[in-house]
Amino acid sequence: MGKATIDHVAERAGVSIKTVSRVVNNEPNVRPSTRDKVLRAVAELDYRPNLSARSLAGNRSYVIGLLYDNPSANYVIDVQDGVLAASRAQGYDLLIHPCNHRDPDVAEEVADLLRQPRVDGLILTPPLSDMAAVLEVLSASGTPFVRLAPTVDKHLSPYVETNDRNAAYQMTQQLLSLGHSRIGFISGHPDHRAVACRYEGYGDALRDQGLEVVEDLVEQGYNSFESGELAAQKLLALTPRPTAIFAANDDMAAGAMMVAHRMGLNVPAEVSVAGFDDTPVAHQIWPSLSTVRQPIQAMAKMAAELLLTQVQGKQVQAQSNLDSSLILRDSTGPAPK
Repeated sequence: MGKATIDHVAERAGVSIKTVSRVVNNEPNVRPSTRDKVLRAVAELDYRPNLSARSLAGNRSYVIGLLYDNPSANYVIDVQDGVLAASRAQGYDLLIHPCNHRDPDVAEEVADLLRQPRVDGLILTPPLSDMAAVLEVLSASGTPFVRLAPTVDKHLSPYVETNDRNAAYQMTQQLLSLGHSRIGFISGHPDHRAVACRYEGYGDALRDQGLEVVEDLVEQGYNSFESGELAAQKLLALTPRPTAIFAANDDMAAGAMMVAHRMGLNVPAEVSVAGFDDTPVAHQIWPSLSTVRQPIQAMAKMAAELLLTQVQGKQVQAQSNLDSSLILRDSTGPAPK
């Protein structure tokens, strides 16, 4: 048999073509047993619905969009994988649209995207999820959208978040428990407000132990490996130097570890290094990186599921929270005496 059609699926499942269409389009009021039979036939025949025909029939494009601007390739890939897991399960394609959040015309760029009948809804990642101009365009258009880790105007859309501040607090407490009192911090991109919460958690933990946040021990990073290198060069040139460095993402932590290796410093005997996100780089470098496991894929998958529920005209919960957790590996250890 050639390419499977909807007729083949209907025949295999013993149902009408209309029933197959309702199942494929994820419409309600189909008996679970019937839905299971149709989905089993779809899988057995490797049936792939014609998106153009579905679009004409249902006044939808069956495409959702992902807007992002993040220099960390690992973060972007995790978000894409999470969104794809949800969209493919419901027969939707994904349009990936990179944006430059510093472009003064970024809101108009998003408006142009919406003027074309290309997407049924959008997912926004930081820092786009906090940009007032972009949010205004989306709200005015009536297009369904869901945001990852917003910090402002949370009432404007459903969103998915994790507690960055508390997770950073826990990692800083972990370093303090190992005897580190001089802990350097590499901040994330200043436009990414969610990442800024990690610096706040770092400061909270120090103050709770009666320590001050020392200005010289905090360097600005930009979420990239290179910015982590530059920041670590400044931190490790201090006298006395910090005995630990906590970076606001894994790419910057990897850059810091590279600098320590170049300087001949043993990690973690002479300097401990910790990151945030638990992206693949965390276990690809040596020694493996202690970090905060942020459930990026799970957050993105949940955001896509919320968006698809919206697109289908159903009620959705406004807020979803997923917990982060400490992952302790070989890059952190007791402070040197």
